Amino acid sequence: MIKKIVSLLIILTFTLPTFANEMGLRTQFLNNKTVICGINIRNFNSKDTNKNGIIDKNETSGNFVNAIERLDEIKELHINTLHVLPITPVGKLKALGTAGSVYAISDFEAINPQLIDTNSSLSPKEQVKLFVNECHKRGIKVIVDLPSCGSYDLFLTHPELFIKDKKQLSIVPTDWTDVRLLNTGKDGSLNQDILDIHKKFIDMVLELGFDGIRADVATIKPYQFWVEIIEYTRKQNPEFLFLAEASDSWREPPSKYAEFTPYDKLLEAGFDGYYGSFFNLKDWKTAEEFFEHIRFNKKLLTSYPDDKNVILSFTTHDEVSPVILRGQDFSVMICWLEATLPFNPYFIDGFQSGDTYIYPWANTKASYTETDDDYFFVHRGKLDIFNFSRKPGGNSTLIKDNFQKAFKFRNNNLDLISKGTFNTLKADRDKVFAYSRSYQGETIIVIGNLDRKHSQKNVRIRVSGLKKKQHLNIIHGMANYKVRKNILHTDLSPNEIKVLRVENFSL
Repeated sequence: MIKKIVSLLIILTFTLPTFANEMGLRTQFLNNKTVICGINIRNFNSKDTNKNGIIDKNETSGNFVNAIERLDEIKELHINTLHVLPITPVGKLKALGTAGSVYAISDFEAINPQLIDTNSSLSPKEQVKLFVNECHKRGIKVIVDLPSCGSYDLFLTHPELFIKDKKQLSIVPTDWTDVRLLNTGKDGSLNQDILDIHKKFIDMVLELGFDGIRADVATIKPYQFWVEIIEYTRKQNPEFLFLAEASDSWREPPSKYAEFTPYDKLLEAGFDGYYGSFFNLKDWKTAEEFFEHIRFNKKLLTSYPDDKNVILSFTTHDEVSPVILRGQDFSVMICWLEATLPFNPYFIDGFQSGDTYIYPWANTKASYTETDDDYFFVHRGKLDIFNFSRKPGGNSTLIKDNFQKAFKFRNNNLDLISKGTFNTLKADRDKVFAYSRSYQGETIIVIGNLDRKHSQKNVRIRVSGLKKKQHLNIIHGMANYKVRKNILHTDLSPNEIKVLRVENFSL
């Protein structure tokens, strides 16, 4: 029976057309209609049968074939785009972790054998195509990650691809000890060898059916490099998305030897979007700091001849779990901000159920390793990208329920969220933010308390045109509000967020 199913999947995979171009990911992203989840195939659907958090030799790690089992779950969560962390082979020398960082690329033209189902009759690339096609059949687009640096293994075999110091030694960017800095050249004198291997990478991901690229630390490559790569790709697929890992918070490169192309120049070079700095929400003390970043992005994104956008980067694989940072209520706040702000939602796998990414084996000695590191290296509170680890997932019913409710609301009100006006509302407390979204007579009001420790009592929010007898529906939050002419009164607990619908009302 199993053999028949596998045979049928093989037939379907290579007889059904891939609709990547028709799906229009780039247009969808530029119109605020993507909901993006970052995943690491190596642990996306790993089978930790003994529940010790690590995938032992007799257990099955995540791969492209068993990843298909989770796609219906992803679709039910109203996620329509997956950002797949790097899928290329990883370095084993001077490595971090027992499997090696997925970002320590050792070959730009091959698939990481760790992500392949060895029991399948399909080739590695056929397995990737199967996964991508199964995503497309469910209306899910797929972005693949392009690593920014090369592994030490790649440096040893192709030293000509790397920058060297005066002693002809490779360059370790910042504290990324498992990778070395590629020599992309400078504007006006690009390194053709580096351009060529990146074009081969582009050719591979286009062949596999991917819909876009997330460029890791895109800032360390020259402006002209990205112009050429993006133009090369768009000639083959005009709807191919380019998302830059870049932030307006970043002011300098990770090494004095590296180039630095800031976020605004990357957008000018052809990137469709960037990360922004929404991950700083955990540090913002006032509503004005929050609103300033929204205003900054709305102005920035309309300053180019072509449309641009930004992701709501509250939680990424580089960020500590919000549950650890500020608790479950903060994660609930993020769910509703992602669902109601005028940008593209983004989160990392596990956030939707409150994963803390705390691994009991973290940074202990391993009995088995595939690299020269015999310790389970991991960043505390962050999604593991260094080892064969358990499937991401937490036990928070509160976060899980709110995630499902928030993104169902977003999906059911997509015109309001993607096309509606955005207006900040004045609250009489500096730690309370309030904003409205309006479209064709439909309005929601979102109110939140950035204070994680203290409640805000009898908050007054000015809403011009609001009438005393105006009817409000609670979408989320406590119904402890009062309506007066032009004023909304409410109480807020620490990190509470409310979403109210105002019928037959526009702002």
